[in-house]
Amino acid sequence: MTEVGDQVHGEEWMQTKTLIKPDDQLELTEAEMKEEFTRILTANNPHAPKNIVRYNFKEKCFKQTSHVDQLAIHFSLDGNMIHKDSDEARRQQSKQGASEDRHSVSKHSAISEQAISEVDEEKKEDGEEGEAEKPEGEAEEAGEKQEEEGTTPAPGKGSETGKLTNQFNFSERASQTYNNPYRERGTATEPPPRANFSATANQWEIYDAYIEDLERQAEEKAKEKKQSSLSKKDDDKNKKKVTALETQSDDISRISKASKIVERMVNQNTYDDIAQDFKYWEDVSDEYRDQDGTLLPLWKFSYDKAKRLAVTSLCWNPKYKDLFAVGHGSYDFVKQSPGKLLLYTLKNPSFPECIYDTESGVMCLDIHPEHPYLVAVGFYDGSVAVFNLTNDSTKPMYQSTAKSGKHTDPVWQICWQKDDLDNNLNFFSISSDGRVVQWTLVKNELTYTDVIELKLEDSIQEGPEGTQITTLSCGTCFDFHKKTDYQFLVGTEEGKIHKCSKAYSSQFLDTFDAHHMAVYRVQWNYFHPNVFLSCSADWSVKIWDHTYPKKEPMFTFDLGNSVGDVAWAPYSSTTFAAVTADGKVHVYDLSVNKYEPICEQAVVQKKKTKLTHIVFNPDHPIILVGDDRGYVTSMKLSPNLRKKNPKKKEGLEEQIAKMNKLLDLVREPIDSNKK
Repeated sequence: MTEVGDQVHGEEWMQTKTLIKPDDQLELTEAEMKEEFTRILTANNPHAPKNIVRYNFKEKCFKQTSHVDQLAIHFSLDGNMIHKDSDEARRQQSKQGASEDRHSVSKHSAISEQAISEVDEEKKEDGEEGEAEKPEGEAEEAGEKQEEEGTTPAPGKGSETGKLTNQFNFSERASQTYNNPYRERGTATEPPPRANFSATANQWEIYDAYIEDLERQAEEKAKEKKQSSLSKKDDDKNKKKVTALETQSDDISRISKASKIVERMVNQNTYDDIAQDFKYWEDVSDEYRDQDGTLLPLWKFSYDKAKRLAVTSLCWNPKYKDLFAVGHGSYDFVKQSPGKLLLYTLKNPSFPECIYDTESGVMCLDIHPEHPYLVAVGFYDGSVAVFNLTNDSTKPMYQSTAKSGKHTDPVWQICWQKDDLDNNLNFFSISSDGRVVQWTLVKNELTYTDVIELKLEDSIQEGPEGTQITTLSCGTCFDFHKKTDYQFLVGTEEGKIHKCSKAYSSQFLDTFDAHHMAVYRVQWNYFHPNVFLSCSADWSVKIWDHTYPKKEPMFTFDLGNSVGDVAWAPYSSTTFAAVTADGKVHVYDLSVNKYEPICEQAVVQKKKTKLTHIVFNPDHPIILVGDDRGYVTSMKLSPNLRKKNPKKKEGLEEQIAKMNKLLDLVREPIDSNKK
C-alpha cells in the first residue's frame, strides 16, 4: 500500500511515494519467507466422476470403469489464416515471385515514411527541407543500386498488405461459377374457414351416434341390393336354383344334431360287442399268468382320404375323455402331400367328428388343457397354426407366416403352456432349424419369441472376413417339467438331450450324451420330479435321473428295432409303453420286471407297417396306436398291465417311493464302488 506526497505543482511521476503497512498484515520471519510451497498442475479434470459402475455382460456382474475422459474443451475456433513468418507463408511468397531484395526495399520505404511523419510533427520549416532531402537521396541511391542489380522495386504498401492464400482453402477464379442472385416470390392464400365447436360426450350420445351409423350402413346396403336386383333381372332362374340349394343345406343343418345322435346309435348297435368289451371285459387268464399281460384290440379308426398318410401325432382331449385328435402327414420327405387334422370319438368309430384339410403335412399337435376347443398344430413347412373347433370355418384361427417368424424346417413337437403375465395364451414349438420358439396369441396376431438356439458344442467355424459361424443342432422333441414350468428337456438328431430353462437363452443347464442316433421322444415322469424317459432310432429306451452326477441312464432297454414313440402310464410311476418299427407294442412295469417287458404284442397285420405313435388315455384303461398307413388302433390293457384294484388308488407319495426304491437298487453298486 502506498501514499502520494503533498507536492502540488510537481508532476505525478515526480511525487514521492511512501509505503504504508496495514494493521492486519501477517508478520513472517525470513525463514518463513524463504519457505517454498510447490503446487502441481495436473491434466486431470476435477469434475470428472471417479465411481462410474457399469454391468459387465461377460462376467455377469457390476464393475467400476477405470477409464474416464479427462478432456475439457473451454474454447475452440477454426481459422484459415497463417502466420507470415511460418514456413508455409514463405513457400507461398516464393511461389508468387517475392525475393529478399523486395523485403529490403520495403524496409527503406518504411524508414522514409517514418522520417517524413516525424518531420511533420515537429513543424519546423528549416529542418523539414533538410530532413526531406536526406530520405530522397537515400531513396535515389537505393534506386540506383536496384537498377544496377537489374531489379525493379515493389510498392511498399502492396508488399505488406498482400494477403497470403491458404492452400487448404483456395480455389482459382476460373473454377468458380457464377451464383445467380436470389429472387423472392411470395403468394398469399386465403386462410381456411374456422369455427369453434364444443359439446359434451356421454354414454347416451355415443350410443345414439353408433345407432345412426348402423342405420346409415343398413340404408346403403338396401340401396346396393335394389341396384343389383335391377341390373340382374335375367339371372332369376339361377338365383332360384341357388336359393333352393341353400334351403336344402339349411334343412340338413337343422337336423345335424339329431342325425349325429342317430349315427352314434347305429354304430353302437353295429359295434356292440366291442363296446361291451371296452366297458366290462377283463382277461381272466391274467390270474394264471405270473406277470405277463395282454392287449385286447377294440376299435380301428380310419378315414378313406387319409389312408395314404402316416399318423404323425395323437392327443386325447383333456375334458372329453372319449374325444381325441389325429394328425396326418408324411415322414417320407421326398413325397410330401397336403395333410389332415381329424377328430374322432369312441362313440362313433366309423367317421371322424371334425375334418380339417391343411396345405402342408401335419407333423404334431396339442390340445389346450383348459380350453379343449383350441388345437395347436405344427406343419412340415415350418409354420404353426391354431384351430378353433367351435368355429364353422375349416381354416385356422391363427397361423404363422414367413413374416411372423415361422420355422425354416419341419416342426416336430408343439406344446401348450400356462398363460403369461398378461393372461395371453401361448405355446412352444421345436424344429429342425435349431430353434425353440414361444408363440403368443395377442388379439388377432400370433407373435413369436426365440427361447433358445440349440448350438453344437465346439462347432464354431471361421467364415469369410474373420466372422465366426456357429452350427445349430436339429431339435426333434421336447417336454416341460410337470412342476417346474421354466425347466424343459430337448432331444436332438445328434442323440443328445439338453436340460434347458426359459430364463437362459444362450446356454444349457446340462447335457446328456443319451443316444447314438436321433432322439424321437423325451418325457418327464408324471409322479417323480427327477425321472424322465427317452427313446431313439438306435433301438433303445432309457430312463434317466437328471440329478444323478454321473449322467448315466438308470435303466436301458434294447427293443430290437427302431423305437418310434414311448409314453409313461398316467396311473403308475413305473409303467411305460413303446412302439417299434416292426409293428409291436412293448409294455414295461419296472416294479414287476426290471429287465423284460410284461407285454410284447404285434398290432399290425402287414409286416412292413411301422408303428409311429402311442398315447395312454388319462381315465380309461386303453391306449391308442398309430401307424404309417393312416390307421389308429385302440386297445384295452389287461389287469396285469394296469392297476388291479381301481378303488384303492395309490397316492403321489407311494408312487414316488416305488420309483425311489428302484433307483436305490441301481445306485447301490455305484456308491459302493466310489467308497
